[in-house]
Amino acid sequence: MNEVSIRSRHLHINNSLASRIFSEEQQALIAYKKDRDLLLLTAASNLWFEKMHQASQHLVKQRNLQGDITIALHELLIDHNLNDQERSLSFAVQEGSGILKIQL
Repeated sequence: MNEVSIRSRHLHINNSLASRIFSEEQQALIAYKKDRDLLLLTAASNLWFEKMHQASQHLVKQRNLQGDITIALHELLIDHNLNDQERSLSFAVQEGSGILKIQL
């Protein structure tokens, strides 16, 4: 699996990247920046992010024993009429703040 991808309207993140961003947390904060077609994600404990980006909370599900995770994006994809085609996604990690930036 690629590090970050969309499959079946779910965001798939591999275990090494997921553990850097979410550690053991079961909730993620997500904000979509339409002007840049950018998805921002972080752990739900990041209260600054929630207030700054008016983020919504999503369940982080463990996908397999290796620790890969998935996050359902159904509503986000539909609400913003985004491409839900299965594909790998470009991303960057903002190390100091623990934010994952994904280019849609």
